[in-house]
Amino acid sequence: MDRIIHNCEAKAAAYYWKRIFPDFLEFRRERYGPPPNNLLNYGYAILRAIVARSLVASGLLPTLGIHHRNQYNAYCLADDIMEPYRPYVDQVVCQIIRGNGRFLEMTPNMKKALLNIPVIDVQIDGQKSPLMNAVQRTTASLTKCFEGKSRKILYPELG
Repeated sequence: MDRIIHNCEAKAAAYYWKRIFPDFLEFRRERYGPPPNNLLNYGYAILRAIVARSLVASGLLPTLGIHHRNQYNAYCLADDIMEPYRPYVDQVVCQIIRGNGRFLEMTPNMKKALLNIPVIDVQIDGQKSPLMNAVQRTTASLTKCFEGKSRKILYPELG
């Protein structure tokens, strides 16, 4: 309830998006907004697929979310679990912007950069591994929590 009353998540998002991209973009995060929203959407779709695949491989249903709840969304749990991995996508998009300036309509080179998201090095539980392996460790640790074998979900250590 506190989150709803104070709208903390929206305030944090506004602060974050205002500072992550150069001022000349006058960026606003909107699903169907102008670039670089297209790059973020593409990167997040890749990330969501990685997370959904890992959830299923860990014996979980990506539909049954913890915080995300929507009867029309088949990936509520995937959306919950991918949140701490979003900054890796944002980082790739920032690199694309640095190399392309205002010219952010999707190109094959941009897609290639975004398709490298699964192999980005991630620090998790004191070890470096590709993002897709780190996500698998996260979903396996979530399964252990649901089984009562652990009380800790492993997430990446952002540096």
